[in-house]
Amino acid sequence: MTRGNQREKDRERAAARGKGAKGPGDGLTPEQRRERDAKALQEKLAKKADQAPAPTSSSAAPKK
Repeated sequence: MTRGNQREKDRERAAARGKGAKGPGDGLTPEQRRERDAKALQEKLAKKADQAPAPTSSSAAPKK
């Protein structure tokens, strides 16, 4: 079976994809990584809360 230079091209693509990836090679300690992730999660939740429409009091009233 011959694959030509497919393996080499795939290795180049994998190396290019891995440059911006988070993971063990990001140079952070586990504590720093936890803090970074917690901050990102809090920002995400705050942004989602800002986008959610506020419930109105008229919709909470029971209908007869």
